[in-house]
Amino acid sequence: MNLRSKRGVVLACTAIALILFLVRPGAGRLKNRIAGSIGTALQRQVDISKVHVRLLPQPGFDLEGFVVRDDPSFGAEPVLRCQDVTATLRLSSLIRGRLEISRLSLSEPSLNLVRRQDGRWNIATFLERTAGIPIAPTSKPRYESRPGFPYIEADRGRINVKFGPEKKPFALTDARYALWQDSENSWGLRLRGQPVRTDFNLSDTGQLNVEGTWQRAATLLETPLEFNLRWDGGQLGQLSKLVSGKDRGWRGTVRTSVNLRGVPSDLAVRADASLEDFHRYDITESNALELKSQCTAQYHAPEHSLQQIACQTPLGDGLIAVIGDAASVTSPARFDMRVVADKIPMNAVLAVVRRAKKNLPDDLLATGTMDAKVSLRMRGTTSNSIEVDGGGETSDFRVQSEGNKTDLTLDVVPFSLGSAGKQSKTGRGHIDPASAHDPEEASLNFGPVPLRLGRPVPVSVQGRITRSGYNISVRGESEIQRLLDLARISGIPATHVGATGSAKLDLLIAGQWTGFASPIVMGNAELHGVRAQIRGLNGPLEINSARVNLADSETRVDAISASFVGTQWMGALSIPRPCVPPIACPLSFDLHADEISTDQLNHWLNPNVAQRPWYRFSTTTSGGHSFLAGLHASGSLVINRAIVRNLVATRATTKLNLDQGKLRLSDLRADVLGGKHRGEWRADFTGKQPVYTGSGALDGSSLAQLADLMGDEWISGSANAKYQMELAGFSAADLTESAKGTLHFEMREGALPHIVLASVPLRVRRFTGTLTLLQGEIQVQEATLEAPSATYSVTGTASMNRKLDFRLLPEGSASEETGVSARLDGRDGRRSIPGGLTVTGTLSEPRVSPARRSETEAALKP
Repeated sequence: MNLRSKRGVVLACTAIALILFLVRPGAGRLKNRIAGSIGTALQRQVDISKVHVRLLPQPGFDLEGFVVRDDPSFGAEPVLRCQDVTATLRLSSLIRGRLEISRLSLSEPSLNLVRRQDGRWNIATFLERTAGIPIAPTSKPRYESRPGFPYIEADRGRINVKFGPEKKPFALTDARYALWQDSENSWGLRLRGQPVRTDFNLSDTGQLNVEGTWQRAATLLETPLEFNLRWDGGQLGQLSKLVSGKDRGWRGTVRTSVNLRGVPSDLAVRADASLEDFHRYDITESNALELKSQCTAQYHAPEHSLQQIACQTPLGDGLIAVIGDAASVTSPARFDMRVVADKIPMNAVLAVVRRAKKNLPDDLLATGTMDAKVSLRMRGTTSNSIEVDGGGETSDFRVQSEGNKTDLTLDVVPFSLGSAGKQSKTGRGHIDPASAHDPEEASLNFGPVPLRLGRPVPVSVQGRITRSGYNISVRGESEIQRLLDLARISGIPATHVGATGSAKLDLLIAGQWTGFASPIVMGNAELHGVRAQIRGLNGPLEINSARVNLADSETRVDAISASFVGTQWMGALSIPRPCVPPIACPLSFDLHADEISTDQLNHWLNPNVAQRPWYRFSTTTSGGHSFLAGLHASGSLVINRAIVRNLVATRATTKLNLDQGKLRLSDLRADVLGGKHRGEWRADFTGKQPVYTGSGALDGSSLAQLADLMGDEWISGSANAKYQMELAGFSAADLTESAKGTLHFEMREGALPHIVLASVPLRVRRFTGTLTLLQGEIQVQEATLEAPSATYSVTGTASMNRKLDFRLLPEGSASEETGVSARLDGRDGRRSIPGGLTVTGTLSEPRVSPARRSETEAALKP
């Protein structure tokens, strides 16, 4: 053969190989033989839609529509379904003229694991059948004439779980598994996948790995096997949702491994589990916590029982051990277990608690140990008939928190566990919230524990904890500060305020575990001699006595006798519940004050008057936010005496509303200057400077009292007035300069003693008009003064420093008091009344003089 012919043969072979690689010829007539070969190995009916021959890279077939039928007793749905399967031929079988599959590679298969009503699984039937037929191992020698078990592998598969005809939401996705016959009498299995629920979107459930082998036996119960299961990296919240359908709110990484060795009728079980970084979803702890447990037991498949159960969980230097037997692990379950806790360090218990209970102090420490013995039994009569019995106690138990200045020595805290036969009741006869839903629920009961909280009579604490909730009763006497410290180290929100005094308590702290709801405190407290410093105030709140009632919908404080901002208070107030934070709660009140003065407020709210006036209560002297700045309060206020500088108002009543620095006094009534006042005032403290606006009316006031208030008897009589006023600023100068408003007044039967006409003080029958205040100047407008012998039109101005510039121009006939008479002007015949007056000087020393003729004439022109 010449070189050209050899080259042609090579090219032809290459072309044929390429064509066979790219083009898959049909093999329809081989479909039944291939399905029969695979079915013989699997002991199931196999259906194939299409078959294509595949020569490269290895002889075999590409199968489409590959279906493995299940045993009809488990249902009509196939046990395995896969659209694309590669079947690799065993070359040694071709030499003998047989068609034998050595490997099945499945791409994205769907496998159904079915449990029949009698408890049998379809996989168990498959194992029994394959164990009973003479099939050669997967890697059989070439001379072996028996058909070999194919190596079955799957990639990106899905494994579903069915109970009878019902498909459960549990599944394995992205599953990779392989099945093979390892030797003459043994098989092997390898599986890896992610557990999911089809009805939820779960993404962090970890990876499940299974590796195992089993051997040929007459029955499945006598099959020797060894399996290793490992579940790594699952997050606790996702796993709880996977199992129960709800995220229970716990976080942490779960790792579990289980080893099964023996035969199903007597299987040795060893399990190891760990939980890393355990915490509640809304709690972050810097120190990692790892909990580990190890268990061993013997499983007997015929009875579905676990015998010789022994589990150990180390906790600090102590140990929690669980021993016992479970006669049946299926429903209804029957078991008899004993739990022993030996010298468990209380600080280790606290490490677990602080990851489950929010708002515990970071520096909280616990010393001492705990011992307990508990038995648990379930007879199997009902699904929830667990009998619990046992108890224990702590030794040398002590709790400390340096930041909260708390050091409690509890020493011995007794506790017991039992199944409740009756609904538990509180000391006030109410049904216990923790037991009201399930009176038969097992509970942990602790106490009573006496706590010395600074009073001769200790506080007695006892409680009950169940699976659904808890309640704790607190009774006795306590110092206020010690009580607040105890609440904070227990994770109960309490205001940070320095307080002294005492309280007599009868409280119930209760709550439910669902949703980690905050505890609810109910009951009564009697306060005595309380003295508390409130942020933003420069003096304490002193409560002589008060009665506090914590109800479902509100906190009510009655019979208040207190001293606050320099005055004595009586009355009641209430705050709705629940409300967090407390400062944001709308406070309602009905209070009676003895006396309130601006000077007292100035002293209480700002001792440094020159730098910050009292009404700047929106910030404290340290720059922080004041308690009053965020307060929401409304209600009725009665004040015996209200003093604004040297103005005294008595029997003052008003509806007060304070909303985050905005104050409103509506229906403000008071006796002022011998008359009656009614009006409304507003103050806005939220801007750069406070702004005040007010309007009202004053009826029947005594002008003599006003003159006495000003220290100068310049006026007498009675007056009515209506006013509107606006002013802003911090200092008195700012207020004076910014003040503007109007006053409509009426004066009757009075006198202006400093204005003397003909040696007689000016008497007034009626004086009406409007005063306008703007930029520190008072202007008189549309004013008419009726004296006994004349009527004057009054115009002019007065300054805030009491300087006067007024003109009194008579109307009608001449005034006898001026000693002048009317006459006619010869030039135009117009009547000219030369009796006008000017009043200048100061309020205390006015100068009265006749008005110039030109001024009088100008004023009289029409």
